[in-house]
Amino acid sequence: MPPSGVTPGDPLLDPDGDPNGEYPPRLVADAQGRFRTDVPSPARTWNYWLGGKDNYLIDRQIGDATAALNPELVPLARESRQFLIRVVRYLAAEENVRNFLDIGAGLPTESNTHQIAQRTAPDSRVVYVDNDPMVLAHARALMRGTTPEGVTDYIDADYHDTRQILAEAANVLNFSRPIAVMFMGVLGFCQEYRTLKRIVAETMAGVPSGSFLVLWDCTDTSEDAMRGTKKYAESGTLPYLLRSVEELDALFDGLEKVDPGMVSIAQWRRDPEHDGPEHVHGYGAVARKP
Repeated sequence: MPPSGVTPGDPLLDPDGDPNGEYPPRLVADAQGRFRTDVPSPARTWNYWLGGKDNYLIDRQIGDATAALNPELVPLARESRQFLIRVVRYLAAEENVRNFLDIGAGLPTESNTHQIAQRTAPDSRVVYVDNDPMVLAHARALMRGTTPEGVTDYIDADYHDTRQILAEAANVLNFSRPIAVMFMGVLGFCQEYRTLKRIVAETMAGVPSGSFLVLWDCTDTSEDAMRGTKKYAESGTLPYLLRSVEELDALFDGLEKVDPGMVSIAQWRRDPEHDGPEHVHGYGAVARKP
């Protein structure tokens, strides 16, 4: 039986709802065993802010309540997707990166990492990492590559488990070539800053010279954002911690940031024709490992 709140034919978790065939049984069992509809899911709420459909009433309720206190949330979510597009396109086209490790991938939507990378460089290899049960249920869609030459895979893991992630990623990615390690707006869910620094440092220590760290997160530079995150935490879901721009910048210690360095994600190599906001309270950077 599907979990409470999921009806037969629901493509989110029910294999009968998948028009392209059945999900692997292990994925369905694992996802159903961890799935809850009475508590908001960060992945589902973010999907709602992005305009997606893979969310439930509880996610929409907390999404609306949080956005009412922080009206920038929806524009920020959409700017984060534009940042991802620009970063992946830049790394594939200008830095010749062919290996991407997207940690905390979230639910698939338009312009996912593998789609951008493989459209730019058809032989790109992309590994997604997440431990959200709904993302797990969507793993089959995530693993469907864009090109015959490319490879796309998924690891069910928590980003605290750096050894597991690196070991499993090595089955797909070429660790003799540069790898783009991506933490896209997810490290705010790490409750201790020193743990966050360890996660980033250990992951980057495990990839070769010439690899890149791509990282952005929401910051404490907005009073609206601070009110919104407090409301979000009251829902009973995992709190999201806002950190300073300086704290995020310190995660790049020992790496060589590419221009324009640590900036609002809306300003990172902004496309001239882009008509989104010129500034959001999410900051990020891209840096090369020497």
